[in-house]
Amino acid sequence: MAGISRWIEAGLDRVILGSVAVKNPDLVREACKAFPGRIVAGIDARQGRVATEGWAEVSELNSRDLALRMQDAGVAAVIFTEISRDGMLEGLDLEQTADLARKLSIPVIASGGVGSAQHLRDFRKIAQEVPGLEGVIVGRALYDGRVSLEEALSIVEGPAC
Repeated sequence: MAGISRWIEAGLDRVILGSVAVKNPDLVREACKAFPGRIVAGIDARQGRVATEGWAEVSELNSRDLALRMQDAGVAAVIFTEISRDGMLEGLDLEQTADLARKLSIPVIASGGVGSAQHLRDFRKIAQEVPGLEGVIVGRALYDGRVSLEEALSIVEGPAC
């Protein structure tokens, strides 16, 4: 809690909790009570199974079950990463991410795999059909120049597809 408090006091709007969501769910609940609307669960999974400790450990815990537990704990949103796609630039796992968004009443942010503007268009199309699918993280594609920030923003924030 001390670390979370320091980040919030330093001016961060939200703190993302990853492996601790699996290892110490009571801490997540406590943080959500202390900082309502400011705690996000980062759920990394490989083929639907939650991965922790920098993806070194893959558990038997289903990502959907963990997301529901985190929603019950009070997190403001879930960032979902299908780690088999992260950094591969081959597209998001939109099916798994949309399924998760359909099950939750809190926002889901997609992560892992954006490699082109078309991937963002694909995300936007699904996001218009699935309430709760509210954001996407673009990493390597921005760093590599495959997608510019301006182009990415115009796709995800622009007029309906």
